[in-house]
Amino acid sequence: MNNDLVVIDNDLIRASYKLTANEMRLVLCALAQIPKDAEVDPKQAYYITKEDFIKLGVEPKNVAREIREACSDLLNRVVTIDTPIGDLSFHWLHNVLHFKSEIFEQLKKQYPNAKNDEKFINTLRLHNLLDSLPIVAKSDDNIVARIVFHENMMPYISQLKKQFTKLKLKEMFGFSSFYSFRIYLMMMQFRETGFCKISIDDLRCALDLNEKYHLFADLKRRVVDTAIDEINEKSPYSVKYELIKKGRTYTHLELRFEEKKTEKGQSKCPKTIDMFDEPQDTFVRMSEQQLSTFSTKLADLPGVQAMADAGEDMKPFIARLRSMLESPEKQKKLLPYLKEIGFKAHKS
Repeated sequence: MNNDLVVIDNDLIRASYKLTANEMRLVLCALAQIPKDAEVDPKQAYYITKEDFIKLGVEPKNVAREIREACSDLLNRVVTIDTPIGDLSFHWLHNVLHFKSEIFEQLKKQYPNAKNDEKFINTLRLHNLLDSLPIVAKSDDNIVARIVFHENMMPYISQLKKQFTKLKLKEMFGFSSFYSFRIYLMMMQFRETGFCKISIDDLRCALDLNEKYHLFADLKRRVVDTAIDEINEKSPYSVKYELIKKGRTYTHLELRFEEKKTEKGQSKCPKTIDMFDEPQDTFVRMSEQQLSTFSTKLADLPGVQAMADAGEDMKPFIARLRSMLESPEKQKKLLPYLKEIGFKAHKS
């Protein structure tokens, strides 16, 4: 689709790992760059810039520091996935470096064919060391991070055909807690039903809490409430949760969520009517210009993105949405999303 779309295997979403919020941002920005419809070279490097972090809600004045922090320990982070033959543990990354963007641009000109050029990589490593020195690093630097995923990660992040979840980076704009990212990803596995049930044991394992927050009251306050409050405030979804007990022990977390309704009170042109005040089975015939405009706008909505097929590129997806808008039967499925982007049908 485009470089805002993240596609992740569900086993990786449920896996056990612990990252900081900045490390999570770095990983998600790189995942969004992975081609969705082509074979991926396991040695492919992904470059994350200040602008990428700003798009996730990081304060511009803090971005350089946040990227350096994300790079500092990510190479040592491990993920554990439950497989039919037992737990599989491996590192997230094969390599991670950070350096000033002007240095990177200079080196690209010096080594124009440097995809696997050892001199190019070694020079970047040198600048990574220099950029890590407190006397050199500044909070307002233009920083670039370069990461290469571990080869064992490839089956869980590329060429996914089944049991995967899709979401847009902008859905997580402003998240500041690792727990918010993780619980939101778990929710999005069940976007279509709006209901997600997680055992407390599985939640503790997924977040790699070990003995942390041993008292359930601490787990609820520090993890669940923190995540749910932030998801409600910053994501496109409203979520309510319930804690399920068996005897005197809490065993499960149940999440019920739905897309937030658009704000009312927008002014209307006196010569138009809101198509959604009409019966839901009313077909709205669109002009050629409207078909082109609204099929493109629809393709950017998270709820509509969920309708895309695995590996489907943006152009054919927009064409399919256009076809749906022309069909009296299929258009009904898109009516709520048309309302969201403000489409109004003129009276004939």
